[in-house]
Amino acid sequence: MQDTIERELDIAADIDRVWTLITEAEHLGTWFGDRGADIDLRPGGTMQVRWDGHDLDGQVVTVDPTSRFAFRWQQIDVAPGTTLGDGNSTLVEFTLEPRGTGTHLRVVESGFASLDLPTDDRRGLLEGHTKGWMQETGELADHARTQGAAV
Repeated sequence: MQDTIERELDIAADIDRVWTLITEAEHLGTWFGDRGADIDLRPGGTMQVRWDGHDLDGQVVTVDPTSRFAFRWQQIDVAPGTTLGDGNSTLVEFTLEPRGTGTHLRVVESGFASLDLPTDDRRGLLEGHTKGWMQETGELADHARTQGAAV
């Protein structure tokens, strides 16, 4: 079974602006979620992104300003306070590089093969998230344009 989703795109905004859009709750809860977000932007910090109908609970893994941001997000119901890791979450990594006057963004989500779920459920999550990242990264690029960040 495939374990990883990869998506790359160029965004017409400088790297500092794209970093802000992917790490600040005000923006993350707009382009990624549709009902807001909370984030404690430090390794080990908690985060939550909200959509109509469900919430994403996660934990920040890596914060390398303007170059790399990673978090784990819960894919299986677990008791509050449970550590997120292989078996109950996937890892999402954003890597940013300057490209001309804009930013090249790479998003990688991994860990589907090790989720403690039946194969069909893991496959369904992988398919859904693959479609989701296409949509969400497009919304990020649009959000960068509407926030006056176009270059």
